[in-house]
Amino acid sequence: MKVLLTGGAGFIGRHVHRQLVAAGHEVTVLDSLRPDVHDRPPELENLIVADVRDADAVASAVEGMDVVVHLAAKVGLGVDLDDIDDYVGSNSLGTAVLLRQLGRAKVDHLVYASSMVVYGEARYECTEHGVVAPGPRRIPDLESGDFEPPCPYCGKFLEPGLVEEDARLDPRNAYAASKLTGEHLAAAWARETGGRVAALRFHNVYGPGMPRNTPYAGVAALFRSWLERGEAPQVFEDGRQRRDFVHVRDVAAAVALAAEADHPQFAAYNVGSGTVHTIGELASELSRAYDGPDPVITGRFRLGDVRHITASSDRIKAELGWKPAYDLTTGVADLVDSASR
Repeated sequence: MKVLLTGGAGFIGRHVHRQLVAAGHEVTVLDSLRPDVHDRPPELENLIVADVRDADAVASAVEGMDVVVHLAAKVGLGVDLDDIDDYVGSNSLGTAVLLRQLGRAKVDHLVYASSMVVYGEARYECTEHGVVAPGPRRIPDLESGDFEPPCPYCGKFLEPGLVEEDARLDPRNAYAASKLTGEHLAAAWARETGGRVAALRFHNVYGPGMPRNTPYAGVAALFRSWLERGEAPQVFEDGRQRRDFVHVRDVAAAVALAAEADHPQFAAYNVGSGTVHTIGELASELSRAYDGPDPVITGRFRLGDVRHITASSDRIKAELGWKPAYDLTTGVADLVDSASR
């Protein structure tokens, strides 16, 4: 199978590239090599250095391909409005340019890298009002250490749960909005062309090769950077924020399965480890693995942060036969081991 892999020189992309090549596929990489997400020059064959917004370069790259895996994106937190046009341009417009060229080249299969951030907050349940969208967190509450979002009707405590793919989507920042726009554009392309899209909503991806000192690879990268400097990881709020930390090799395996699968016209899949951990637990696991200082719970907060976001990955397991190979302990051990080589 001939595969075009956009963003194939990035953190996740390199692992996907290795997975696809190992499976016997012929892979061409298109990547802009933008410096904010590439910490070293790539060693890749069949590399086209171009921006995904370059219609001529994309048109040439997609010709003759059986499937396109679209990872190229500006990533990060997306909380600074000074970057909003870059997110929209790189992610939304970039996806639109790619889709246009897929239609012209009659390529009918796309695997799109989305994100769990399209959900906003997690699924919450109130003992009195059932499943509800959480109310906003107020600054006075956060300043007093009350970090849990309240029931919007009675103000009582909410129990967080797992989000499924058909949940209400509520992107909270420019990055999240741009990833959801990409999903909508891809779905429209599939309807108009008869093509197929697998939108993979990645959870908090970590593992060998993740960039340092940047939120690009999530809080795991920031914690690791502190520990490598001999400093204690700084954990915001009370450290009890719930997340699903998924190893990058497991993510690459999911992408490869989606590229090979005969899935519906538009299929969204959560890609997570299936195990809920807190950010504090991740920090502690990394501190033990690096034999470093214990994490410090700072109580600091960012108003736009999501308190809990975890989702069920049952659909991709059932429909594509995917199963994660790493839990948090083995995944962190692999990260530390790879860094020491």
